[in-house]
Amino acid sequence: MSESVSIVIPVYNEIENLDALLERVVSTCERLPNPWEVILVDDGSRDGSTDRLEAAAGLYGGHLRAIILNRNYGQHAAIICGFSHARGDIVITLDADLQNPPEEIPNLVRTIEQGNDVVGTIRRNRQDSFFRRKASACINWMVQKSTGVAMHDYGCMLRAYRRPVVNAILQCRERSTFIPVLANTFAKRAAEIEVGHAERAAGESKYSLWKLVNLQFDLLTSMTTTPLRLLSWAGVAIAMGGVGFGVLLLAGRIFFGTEWAENGVFTLFAILFIFVGAQFIGMGLLGEYLGRVYHDVRGRPRYFVDRIAGDSGLARSTPETNQPAHGVIIETGISL
Repeated sequence: MSESVSIVIPVYNEIENLDALLERVVSTCERLPNPWEVILVDDGSRDGSTDRLEAAAGLYGGHLRAIILNRNYGQHAAIICGFSHARGDIVITLDADLQNPPEEIPNLVRTIEQGNDVVGTIRRNRQDSFFRRKASACINWMVQKSTGVAMHDYGCMLRAYRRPVVNAILQCRERSTFIPVLANTFAKRAAEIEVGHAERAAGESKYSLWKLVNLQFDLLTSMTTTPLRLLSWAGVAIAMGGVGFGVLLLAGRIFFGTEWAENGVFTLFAILFIFVGAQFIGMGLLGEYLGRVYHDVRGRPRYFVDRIAGDSGLARSTPETNQPAHGVIIETGISL
């Protein structure tokens, strides 16, 4: 029997794209030889997307579930919620903005059935701005150096995961989660395929400059302690530089007298500012790590599920994971 497939799609204020998204995803999945389901996680939308998803759960009964969160928790928290409700042997994530075409889903299924645990994607002819492309290239380079896993496009959310990898992700308790990197730490075999990429047809990107900066910090602190190690090395370098500069000042005083640099006043100020700047950088990095430790120690749920609409009827391939460690269903009912 073919392995079952779950498509997890986080949705946040995408009312203009939902009709085309649902039509294209369902049409593509109907051509699969595998049993399938679509899980749409509404991440606190305020533009009518919630009502549209609940209506779609009734329209595509038997294949689609809409999970409604009570407010916005972020893309990765919404995907974790989708993972906890997915029942398939293969779980595929997809953005709702249609920049990554749903028609690539069969290629992902075919590649992961070749024995891979994770299948990443590389966007061909990427239709994003120059700034987004360069920022993405910087993040990809940093991830490759930190993890040693040479994938080329960690920013593309169109990816496929085997059930054991998804279960391993659900058992992780940290709050700052970058799913593609986390998945690769559990994968024995990972592959990449090229996929198409289109301009956003409607709506606007939910990642502002500030959110991209926050994502960069989440990515950096969730996958490595290298910045702390670099901070130690920077401290050693500054200390050695200070000693060397002190020797230089002493030599200048001996050979040129006290007047050669205004009695050393400005030099001392320059050295002071260097050390003060280094201290503030170090305190900022330590604060980032401590802040994340603080959030993890509190152990608050990542999300609250308000209600679930629809049921795919797909049988779960493995027993339920301990969902309350990550999220809580707070009511208000389940419509089937």
